Amino acid sequence: MKKIVKFGIVGLGRLGRAHAENIAFKIPNAKLIAVCSIDEREVEEVQNSWGIEYGYTDYDEMLKNKNLDAIFVSSPSGYHCEQIKKALDAGFHVFSEKPLGLYLEDALEAMEAVNSHNDKIFMLGFMRRYDRSYAYAKKKIEEGHIGKPVLIRCYGLDPAPAMEGFLKFAKNSYSGGLFLDMAIHDIDLARWYMDSEIDKVWAIGGAYEYPEFNELNDAETGAAMAKFKNGTMGIFVAGRNCAHGYHIETEIIGTKGTLRIGTTPDKNLVTVFDDRGINKECAGGFLERFEDAYLQEVKEFVDCVLNNKKPNVTVEDGVLSTIAGYAFKESFETGELVEVKYLETVNI
Repeated sequence: MKKIVKFGIVGLGRLGRAHAENIAFKIPNAKLIAVCSIDEREVEEVQNSWGIEYGYTDYDEMLKNKNLDAIFVSSPSGYHCEQIKKALDAGFHVFSEKPLGLYLEDALEAMEAVNSHNDKIFMLGFMRRYDRSYAYAKKKIEEGHIGKPVLIRCYGLDPAPAMEGFLKFAKNSYSGGLFLDMAIHDIDLARWYMDSEIDKVWAIGGAYEYPEFNELNDAETGAAMAKFKNGTMGIFVAGRNCAHGYHIETEIIGTKGTLRIGTTPDKNLVTVFDDRGINKECAGGFLERFEDAYLQEVKEFVDCVLNNKKPNVTVEDGVLSTIAGYAFKESFETGELVEVKYLETVNI
């Protein structure tokens, strides 16, 4: 049995660089031996700084490297599906960042590719399931501590200082919109906690401070109510203009109790007492808030490759969340209640 999984990573942006660093330095039984980016300077900088053996600006060339065991896809979202399929066809295990695809047709093609390569391990980066607090809440639900979950409330709010960068990106690339790009994590968590698929959804939202969102046919802040197939309920709030920081909060109300995760988005356990009063600083972004979760999910993937077992997050999770996300988007754009239409090819 192999003792080390040798990785090549494509995409060295902010999140890709963090993943690359985790693989290179923080995960036992994992080794980063190849990096790929269309930016030659990024490739050279990482190679020289970390002593990485192989560097590429052409993804197809990296896939010819037979010293690799697995490909980590952390490129812009629009490339995920094609790169997943190519990596599987080339004989590699694949870990892909979310989303599975920006378009449902692409996500379904990726699912078909994954399912036609059953000998390969595939995992999708829904990292919140690997956050210690979220995993602990799931355990409490399974142990019956709150009875039957009947309602989930999810807040996903990006920090206001990130707005300029996001608008610049969104005007040049298709992000999928607020519900597919941001709320997709909350949709996945809701499916996981409520143990059911979303049946109907009604979404609203608007551009309240930044009219540029109207031009993008997107919402600066949006909200949705959902009914699950098992009759339970969901409330989702997503926004890109949170003044106090990166605010991710989840509440699960059950018949015998309630769980809350992240009620205040604390940066750490320090409380500051000064002339402003009593203050706690907030997390500044997703890399800071979910730093450990990003590490734990890849550890899980490595363990699955080494022991030939399937991860808990599957390609179907990506497809089902995408289907629900498109229903959210449709409801926001039309103002109508939307019934989520699942496909016979996807098990629910």
